[in-house]
Amino acid sequence: MCAPHDDDLMQQPDTLQARKILKIQAILGLVSVACALPFGDSVALSVLIGAGVCLLANALLAVWVFRDYRAQALERLVLRFYGAETAKIVLILVLFAVAFATLDNLNIPALLGAYFVIQVAPTLIAAQSGNRTTK
Repeated sequence: MCAPHDDDLMQQPDTLQARKILKIQAILGLVSVACALPFGDSVALSVLIGAGVCLLANALLAVWVFRDYRAQALERLVLRFYGAETAKIVLILVLFAVAFATLDNLNIPALLGAYFVIQVAPTLIAAQSGNRTTK
């Protein structure tokens, strides 16, 4: 049996949705950093780190879950998702710990606020745009 081509995997609706959310996160992250620049280097760097950690962790999860994606193998998919979510949380904790340990002038509210916005807003945007296209 032949392994599916990457293009075949990218045509899965769930995979396309994950890719869409990652694109929105990347764009929103860049916009957030640009908006933070007038508030100083410390705030902009904190926003960049918060947004970057979120994007990197979600990209890891998407790659882990959707590589060799088979919706029919539900048990494997659930186990893969839990493993990916665990790896995502560990990555977030490690990256935040490194940032806290190595950078003295982090703006914690900006860092955590950027992480939260980049995590939540793209999912809401993708859900709303998905609802409009299906109606």
